[in-house]
Amino acid sequence: MSDYGPLLPVAIEAVARAAEDMRRKPPGALTAKGDRDMASALDYEIERSVRELLRVATPDIGFLGEEDGISGSGELQWVLDPIDGTANFVRGIPLCAVSLGLLHRGEAVLGVIELPFLRNRYAAAQGDGATVDGSPIQVSQTSRLSEAIVAIGDYAVGEGAADKNRLRLALTAQLAESVQRVRMTGTAALDLAWLAEGKLDAALTLSNHVWDMAAGVAIAREAGAQVVDWDGTRYGTNSSVTLGVTPALVDHTLSQFRGHESLLLSEIRQTTTTDIE
Repeated sequence: MSDYGPLLPVAIEAVARAAEDMRRKPPGALTAKGDRDMASALDYEIERSVRELLRVATPDIGFLGEEDGISGSGELQWVLDPIDGTANFVRGIPLCAVSLGLLHRGEAVLGVIELPFLRNRYAAAQGDGATVDGSPIQVSQTSRLSEAIVAIGDYAVGEGAADKNRLRLALTAQLAESVQRVRMTGTAALDLAWLAEGKLDAALTLSNHVWDMAAGVAIAREAGAQVVDWDGTRYGTNSSVTLGVTPALVDHTLSQFRGHESLLLSEIRQTTTTDIE
């Protein structure tokens, strides 16, 4: 399959319904997923609703949700984060998102991200460009690191967090000395959507949970971003790090990792058995 555009309307419908649920319903009971990590009752409700909608509309496409895992199989797979930024959502912070991507043999080929409380919807299908609220978007033209606004993903929690955060803290400190501003929004989907729109110049997430990344990677790439691993190789579902960046800043941004290779390799080894964040 090479034309993914016909699947965009059903993805938009699914995300729009989920976003409306976020606006209308409270988080509900919280379930601990580990040290300082949680899911709300609404996370589970939205995921099950979207799973069923897509099962009926696209029965030949598999599904992976953050909360309840995999159903179905095949070369195509929907990937959902029902509420990206649950901690923000629970506290009433409007930086949260519904993120629905489509993978084809592991490649992110379609994405829809809605920011329910900011009232923006980002969408893209491979080869068709990226939009926000129906209008085309492109990444920024920023070419100097000193003029760049860079988002970095949340610090780690849970087992091994102290060791993992050595890398995060080191990179944050280095970026703070090099870029115009560092931002931490608490949602990777929003970071990648804002990169696509040109609000951010780079979005760095030191993990690679596919439900966090699939939609945003598809949208950012269609808007002209490069999305790579820490060593500059093309991002894929097996990558260790997710770095989305406007093209003129790729080399400058990758240079921030120099000197931290031992911390990176240590974290990569840890991720073979544990989650990063």
